[in-house]
Amino acid sequence: MTAGTWLTHARATPATVQQWWVLTSRLIVPSVKTGEVLSSILAPAAFTASFYIPLKTVMTFSGNGFSSFAQYMMPLVILQAASFTAISAAFRAASDSVAGLDRRFGSMPIGPLVPVAARMSGNIFRLLIALVTAVVCGYVIGFRFRLDALHTAGFLAFSLLIGIALTLGADVIGTVSQSPETVTQALLLPPLIFGMLSTGLAPATQFPQWVQPFVRNQPVSQFAIALRALAGDTKGNAGEATWALMGPPLLWAIGILVLCAPFVVRLSSRRA
Repeated sequence: MTAGTWLTHARATPATVQQWWVLTSRLIVPSVKTGEVLSSILAPAAFTASFYIPLKTVMTFSGNGFSSFAQYMMPLVILQAASFTAISAAFRAASDSVAGLDRRFGSMPIGPLVPVAARMSGNIFRLLIALVTAVVCGYVIGFRFRLDALHTAGFLAFSLLIGIALTLGADVIGTVSQSPETVTQALLLPPLIFGMLSTGLAPATQFPQWVQPFVRNQPVSQFAIALRALAGDTKGNAGEATWALMGPPLLWAIGILVLCAPFVVRLSSRRA
């Protein structure tokens, strides 16, 4: 092999980690400089205020078996923060697709999964900020972790798992849609419907009997039940984080990841 041939071959060999870092920086650095990342802070604060201030008195009077309404509603704030991050992820994926960046990356010696990995890294960066903000806002209104450090770590880890699952699904939807405005508008409605028809703000028994099975078993309710068990409560009505209780919500989260993974591989391979 001649020196020229060796140099050409060396240049064409993808440096996967370096490429991932460069593409990730392309997403994170501008969002910090322009202040876009502030939306990941303001959104959880707005969710907390919009749920807690108008509903505290009503929900406390109606009863939920918890020491405070803040302790009961905190999982929904976490889930709404994750949903907002997912909508942003779909918008970014659709923007990259419609701008032709996927086609451009396909003509370069870049690993097929590097672009989506970089987008997910940027999404997780914003997700972490949103989750931390949500927990801080929860502490302001009275939420507390009532169990040991292991349960607290489980609460944070499971919140992150839910957020990653939602953002990965949103990334796939955004890539397929190739329309940032359309996909953003379409994804605004599901979190609202599933959030209102869930046990996030009120127990399933306070809903009409015909809709209670859906309210009790849909993913948002299952996620909320698991997070409450991991956070605990002084009245002991949050449930215990046993496999029987944690199994369904874990299956929902893992199922979303498993469902999205083949689409991610297929879309990335088609781009390549």
